[in-house]
Order: sequence, then structure tokens, then C-alpha cells
Amino acid sequence: MTNEQKIVVGISGASGAIYAKRLLDNLARTSNPIAIVMSDHARQIWEEELEGLKIENYDRPVFGIRDFNVPFVSGSNAWDACVVIPCSMGMLGRIAHGYSDDAIARTADVQLKERKKLILVPRETPYNLVHIENMRLLTLAGAVILPATPSFYSKPKTLEEAVDTVIARVLDHLGMENCLRQRWQEAASSPTTA
Repeated sequence: MTNEQKIVVGISGASGAIYAKRLLDNLARTSNPIAIVMSDHARQIWEEELEGLKIENYDRPVFGIRDFNVPFVSGSNAWDACVVIPCSMGMLGRIAHGYSDDAIARTADVQLKERKKLILVPRETPYNLVHIENMRLLTLAGAVILPATPSFYSKPKTLEEAVDTVIARVLDHLGMENCLRQRWQEAASSPTTA
């Protein structure tokens, strides 16, 4: 296991609250300090898609989108990593163009300028050219664009198992060990010699 990291989880107003939930479920098993920043629209979507589950059920501080008193919005106190999950295309565009008008966008801006880890998990399809150009710009700036695109070679049997194929990749990019899904060719037998 890697050293403890301070991680900000930003939840923006896009469908796919289950991705944020599953990331928080897995981070809850660690000793890493976690802070949650959630937009008002994200809170609505969370409660609709997760049938009333309250974000406050997680024993982590939850900050509002307009709270600029949180420590990680300043480069003098940048945290180790920030994951925006799900990341709406509006949020992705604001981050790409340095429009730090809320706590999530400002935190992401700080992560980029301080050369810290920034993982953006867009949940949108199809992409238009503006989306692609914004993702290109963010990739050049040092962010990891990790679309919420499940894999199916592990034959997930439930929605949660499919979502976990994405969460496993997020945890990989955070440098955290996980066993959420079978890795490609992990269970394959050794090649035979002819």
C-alpha cells in the first residue's frame, strides 16, 4: 500500500452518482484524509439516482460548491490528489479554461498549477469537438482524463461490478492497491511451449 494521501473528491452535476459513491465506498476503507466538494445539482442527482442515500452518511467533511474557505483551494495547501467524479462537461470546460468560479474548479486549477494529481471522470456520450478539445487541453496541462467507460472482459454481473471496473482504474491512478476486478490476463494460465 502506498503512503497516505490527502484526496479531494469533487462531485459535479452529471448523471453517474454511483461512480462517486463507489469511489467513496472504497476510499472509506483507507486511512487517507478525504474531503468531498459537491455542487447543488450533484446533490440532487445523488439523491435521485441513489434513492435517498445521504452524502452525509460518509464520515468525511462535505463542503459546498461556493465554500472558498477550504484549505485545498490555495496552492499553499494543495492536497495530493483531486478526483472529479462524475465530471460534467460544463465543469470540465471551466477547468480547461481556468475559470475557477467554484470550489471544484478552483481545486482542480490548484492541482494543475502545483503539479499535483488531477483525475477527471467524465460521464457523457457522444463527445463533441469542444469536449474533445477541452480534454486535449487538460491532458496537455497534466490532468488524467478517465472516462466512465466500464470494461466487460471480467463479465460483471451487476451494475456495481461494472462501475467498479472504472473505480479500479481511478484507484490505480491514485496509486492505491485494489481487487475490484480481475486484471487482464491475470488468471490466464502460463503459456505452453510447443
